[in-house]
Amino acid sequence: MQFLSRWDSQRLSATIRGIPLVDGLPVDEIASQNWQPSRGDLALPALTLDEAAFASNRDLFLRWCASAGVAVAPHAKTPMSPELARSLREAGAWGTTVANIQQAAVLLASGERRLLLANEIGGLASGRRLGALLGAYPDVEFHAFADSPAAVAALAEAARIAGRSELSVLIELGAGRAGARDRAAVEATIAAVLAADRLVLGGVATYEGAVATPDADETMRAIAALMERTVETFALVRTAAPQRPLIMSAGGSAYFDIVAQTLAPSAQADGNATVILRSGALFFADHGIYARAFAELDRRGGLLIDGTRHSAVDNFRPALTLWAEVLSRPEAGLAIAGFGMRDASFDQGLPVPLRVFRDGVEQQGLADQLAVTRLNDQHAFLSVAPEAALAVGDIIAFGISHPCTCLDRWRVILALDADGVVTRALPTQFG
Repeated sequence: MQFLSRWDSQRLSATIRGIPLVDGLPVDEIASQNWQPSRGDLALPALTLDEAAFASNRDLFLRWCASAGVAVAPHAKTPMSPELARSLREAGAWGTTVANIQQAAVLLASGERRLLLANEIGGLASGRRLGALLGAYPDVEFHAFADSPAAVAALAEAARIAGRSELSVLIELGAGRAGARDRAAVEATIAAVLAADRLVLGGVATYEGAVATPDADETMRAIAALMERTVETFALVRTAAPQRPLIMSAGGSAYFDIVAQTLAPSAQADGNATVILRSGALFFADHGIYARAFAELDRRGGLLIDGTRHSAVDNFRPALTLWAEVLSRPEAGLAIAGFGMRDASFDQGLPVPLRVFRDGVEQQGLADQLAVTRLNDQHAFLSVAPEAALAVGDIIAFGISHPCTCLDRWRVILALDADGVVTRALPTQFG
């Protein structure tokens, strides 16, 4: 499988957004080019990853996980970058989470061997596709979700096609999205797993983000109720599988502290269970939805690590930056920048101007006088304060909101060092 997605795995192509107009440059020579987006060296727009911020977020969260008594299988759907998934696992992540069979194929081909498929796969045809994939990787530890006997039947077909003696099934319960809705559905799903050849009960799973509402108090009540149901479902699974090591899994990017506070004590009391979060976007953080989530976390007490509290807002650092050039100043109070809905997330808030550069020199305070008001396909409309001396050709660094729906617009992310110099290209595999 080709992991640079239609561009040569050894040489850069000028057809990739963000890459300067040089064909045939060996990938391992990127760092020697000393490209800097602030200087206009890149073909804009471009999306960059602050390597130090990403590493800092990774290390902070893994320290918190160890202190809280939970593990994490970072959700690969956020960047769909095999290199970043591998870096998280090598730093101490339990494994990797994927959302569908296609993502599983990418991660398996890149060398990952412990996956959670955090979703129902569909019917028997999907079961056959999953079975063909798993048959090619007999050594993989694989866990999949089921919330109904029909979902169990699809996984049984996958196990049969793959020739596996065991395939682990996590009973998913939920509200607002997939997941068994009541005890009767849970019991029917457990019974279907027990009756199926080649399937074993692997634990329970849920997604607390699906019950969130605009009302913070209502959200806390809904998550608490879902966590209580998760613990009750775990007890049913434990009764049906008294000796097996079991998993308790939840999403955990915005509410990971609440998940751990509820599930970790139950897993510890069981003595043969592991709580596995599936957090993904928080490793990138942002200037929008996760900035707000971290502020809420601080209001709940912040990050408790080995008995010391830390501010999530102060310690998680946004790692993604969108770079674009001012294309036009067609009228007073308006600027048009060269990016749009094809380049940036906008479902959870518009990009935020952070810094402005002219001829490689930062224009102090100028970004504070700008705001993105709307996006077209490839144009951003910026309101400009009357006194702001923004000019055509200025380069603006933007913060984004919601990493998942920004990264999926890019075939390659360019990594930056502490000096803002490109160090490597990270291909994405969104298919």
